[in-house]
Amino acid sequence: MNIRRCAAIALAACIGAAGVLWGAGEWLSQPAARPIGAAPADFAAQAVRIPIPASAGQFLAGWFKPGQPHGGAVLLLHGVRADRTQMLARARFLAAAGYTTLLIDLPAHGESSGDHITFGAREGEGVKAALAFLRTELPSERVAVIGASLGAASTVLALPQPEPDALVLESMFSTIDDAVGNRLVGRLGPAGRYLAPLLLWQLPLRLGVHTTDLRPVERLAQWHAPVLIASGSEDRHTPWHETEHLFAAAQAPKALWKVEGAAHVDLHAFAPTQYQQRVLAFLAVHLRGAPPGP
Repeated sequence: MNIRRCAAIALAACIGAAGVLWGAGEWLSQPAARPIGAAPADFAAQAVRIPIPASAGQFLAGWFKPGQPHGGAVLLLHGVRADRTQMLARARFLAAAGYTTLLIDLPAHGESSGDHITFGAREGEGVKAALAFLRTELPSERVAVIGASLGAASTVLALPQPEPDALVLESMFSTIDDAVGNRLVGRLGPAGRYLAPLLLWQLPLRLGVHTTDLRPVERLAQWHAPVLIASGSEDRHTPWHETEHLFAAAQAPKALWKVEGAAHVDLHAFAPTQYQQRVLAFLAVHLRGAPPGP
């Protein structure tokens, strides 16, 4: 085989690979829209539509269920390509404990508006709008956020003012570079790490977002709210050492929960009893003024 033919084959392979990666980037950023409908009959929540002031004409769809007066309120935020139903089991036990709950579809998910998933950059405007809704509806209540994966990153990146009174951050990536690299390694092996930049360079072209905009570990250091950080010991999307890095960046008061045996999964579904005990104890201290446990 002559040099010219080898070069042509190599060029064709590169073009083909670039096309595959471009297609992958398009799929990853496409909206995850789907109909949700009314809340289940056993969770008597009202449907809400919350405008996003920072984005004209854009809105959030969600469910709002008032709790007991002065009991505290919790905003629940799902992971990427999911919707508010992912957080329904959490909302049920919180509502049973008297908390007001607000479950939303993040922008470009479920029934909310949005033309692209931006991995926390624009989703953060939805978080701000949802928190503003809770502050308006319940001006005397203390407010917490429970965010899983994308929901956690969107909250931290948004840095809303005023801050919520407490944060529960589950399975949150430290940087988008790590998140993409870890996922490609999981699918393709060590070579995946070298392909990550070929996906990441698309962000400014496709979404107007830069990798420097998607570094929760840096933004977390600017927060002052009490935080509970949780992740699975077997999570390959966010390895434990990255979660420890996040915890080190957070300001006190803070708590860390290593969920033994859990991968990048729904932590409440994986360990429901432990989850409920830890989260309810954390919220009781920071939303209701209960004394800290031992």
